[in-house]
Amino acid sequence: MDETMKQFQTTLTEVEVEAEHLLLARHQLVENDKLRNGNREALTVLRKKARTTKSSVPSPFESIMKGVAGTNSRPLVQEVCTTCGNHDSSEQTWMMFPGTDLFARIPFHAVHTILETDQAQLDFEAKKLQSTVKEKTYLISETGVLADKISPGVLKSLVALTDKAK
Repeated sequence: MDETMKQFQTTLTEVEVEAEHLLLARHQLVENDKLRNGNREALTVLRKKARTTKSSVPSPFESIMKGVAGTNSRPLVQEVCTTCGNHDSSEQTWMMFPGTDLFARIPFHAVHTILETDQAQLDFEAKKLQSTVKEKTYLISETGVLADKISPGVLKSLVALTDKAK
């Protein structure tokens, strides 16, 4: 094999490896989005159960001001969970652990805290995967189109090649 053909083979192999990594990253991104949507739906159900929305729970500043107006025996700051609100946070709620078929009764506050932590982790992984997809796409586009290196007729014959059993 001459040097040009070896270089072409090496370049083609590198492009195929990068394309495979790109497809794997896209597949993982889709799976990650499915998990994120499931977590988001679960958090919405928990907020409905607690009758809260992200904006319905008072801000920490409002809690401080209510505490200042009262007597000195009460604490100045009452921490109010943005998901629980005034809901009983020790109420038991069923939760299925991800990747298992195991259900457990866990306090309401613990369930939504676990889900919110998972959601933050999934959001971080999604951003990381999106940057990987962009990087791989850029690398593949930088190598150029094969038709620029070889004639379209040769490229068409390479695509039409089939393996025959002997």
